[in-house]
Amino acid sequence: MKRIAVDDLPEDPLSAASVFHQHWLPYAEDALAGGDDLLLVFAPADHTHRAWRIAAVAGLARKHAPLRVNAVAGQGDAIAEAERYLAAAPGVTGQYLPLGEEGSRRR
Repeated sequence: MKRIAVDDLPEDPLSAASVFHQHWLPYAEDALAGGDDLLLVFAPADHTHRAWRIAAVAGLARKHAPLRVNAVAGQGDAIAEAERYLAAAPGVTGQYLPLGEEGSRRR
């Protein structure tokens, strides 16, 4: 699974979506053209970013099926834990998973 860390996005959701589509989408398309499943890693953001992130990952997943495309938002160990989970879950694609500060596992 190829991992792309999407960084340096503006705080404003409309501007962030624009930067993602102009700058990061070509990298995602190139990775998928190479035949790799893809994990997009976003920095945590508030609820105003949820809709555009869901639309982006779902659209990529539909366009590049049967390859899998998922996205997470988080930092630290939570990202690695989510990546391990997704690598072992071949039926999961087109999902945007905001990760809690304590990781993706409930305690």
